[in-house]
Amino acid sequence: MPGGPLRSGSLATTTPTPSDEPVVPRKSSGVARNTVIFSIATGLSRIMGLVREVVASRYFGTGGGASAFTLAFQFPNLVRSLFADAAISAAFVPVFTELLEKDQRKDAFQLATTLLFCIIAALGAITALFIVFAGQIMPLFLGEEFSGPLVDLTVGLSQVLFPIVLLLGVNGLVVGILNAYGHFAVPAIAPLVWNVIIIAALVGARPFFQGDDQLYAYAIGVLVGTVVQLVTALPILGRLGFRFASQISLRDPRIRRVFVLMLPITISLGVINFDLYINSSLGTLVSEAAPRAIDAAFRIYMLPQGMFSVALATVLFPTLSRYAARRDFSGLRATMSTGSRQIFLLLVPAAAFCAVLATPITRLVYQRGAFDAQSTALVSTALFWFSFSLPFAGVNLLLTRTFFSLQRPWIPTALATANLAINVVISLLLYKPFGVAGLVIGTAVASAGMTVLQAIYLRRLLEGSLEGAAMAHALLRIVNAAGLLGAVSYGTWWGIDQLLGRSVLAQVLSVGAAATTGFVVYAAAVLALRVPEAAQIQRVVSGRLNRRRASA
Repeated sequence: MPGGPLRSGSLATTTPTPSDEPVVPRKSSGVARNTVIFSIATGLSRIMGLVREVVASRYFGTGGGASAFTLAFQFPNLVRSLFADAAISAAFVPVFTELLEKDQRKDAFQLATTLLFCIIAALGAITALFIVFAGQIMPLFLGEEFSGPLVDLTVGLSQVLFPIVLLLGVNGLVVGILNAYGHFAVPAIAPLVWNVIIIAALVGARPFFQGDDQLYAYAIGVLVGTVVQLVTALPILGRLGFRFASQISLRDPRIRRVFVLMLPITISLGVINFDLYINSSLGTLVSEAAPRAIDAAFRIYMLPQGMFSVALATVLFPTLSRYAARRDFSGLRATMSTGSRQIFLLLVPAAAFCAVLATPITRLVYQRGAFDAQSTALVSTALFWFSFSLPFAGVNLLLTRTFFSLQRPWIPTALATANLAINVVISLLLYKPFGVAGLVIGTAVASAGMTVLQAIYLRRLLEGSLEGAAMAHALLRIVNAAGLLGAVSYGTWWGIDQLLGRSVLAQVLSVGAAATTGFVVYAAAVLALRVPEAAQIQRVVSGRLNRRRASA
């Protein structure tokens, strides 16, 4: 049956055959290839993002100025999550894909054009208003540890950074179009260029400023990089056959449908992004350093998240939307369930590795220049507790997009709102006795609760099993293998650390060897324990290597 259960050799899902799809944008060679490409590109982008953080930490450490930049950057980033970028893409892709499925290309192009007009008008107005009233808005989110020059710096940086909201709104629409056509490479590579531009601005423009004002070089780099990120994606539209229409139609019922979908998606994605901003804002009650420390830990946390779960959820979203448009719940359930198990397969060991080696990882990545041992202690504490939320946050991305593909976004919105409240309550209860750790524990608990509740509601909505028994069996074996990884990784690091000391090269060798041996042991363990998803990935990789050897 078209769109039915997964075959054993697939990665996350099978790619429908041409006969199954009367009109499908841009044929691809499969979800597996797109996932690998997106994962590699996103991984490179995340690595370059860490390089950016290393450079910034060397210059600014975890001082008050660095925290001011963190808060100034996170606020427009929060607004972006509410009204732009992912929210626009998530609401637009299912409607746009459905039109393409029905061979209504002209209507699809006009929908995109009208939405572009609305984005520019609405986000342009929001951006202008914020720039004017930033001095009244930003102090509302600053605690007692922030005062005087730090408040002024936060306000000024936020005014430079806020135009990214408009730019990313347009970028969200463009990326949504590209993804609907099955094109993922350029949107995944663009953030790599973004990070390179920011690093160049930090190194090149910083000497033109004095003291904490050097952070304006950072803000200018972010703004310029965002412009380049958008410009990089635009030429691909024409190559895929997409053309913006010559007129707009504000009365198009599909525009209203996108906005109806976008409202709960906006709240849902916004609530999820509120977690980090709440942690940073509450961090100003702990110390000047806390907001920056939490953000620095979050950047390490997002490396495996971006390489695996973000990549898989992004690539699968158009496929889930097509299954939903056909009302093929069997294919949708199979795709989502297998994708969830694959995320656990990849992120549970990543979480174990980050937890047992939180301090060595933080020391290697950040500790130099203005970033001292005290900063390492703060950041590694946050990273340790962030690790517990890593697998759950990854699966949440896929489950939330499953609701979006079904055009039932209010359910994850309500769940995310409830979990945000849990996060706030736990954080407020724990931040005084436990400091930074108490703030991050709230995020971990809320993330786990979100995963369980989303799965329960999806099971009811799809009127069928989500392969819970297979999930439990696989997860038990994955956790056991990850425990072995943690022990082997820590033992390897400890031995080399004792032998070689803590020069930069010695740290690279000790952490690198710990990662290599740990993940080799983990891979052998999950294959020996016959975790099906591990065997699927092994077959995909082996098949590619065999094809390359045959063509050589």
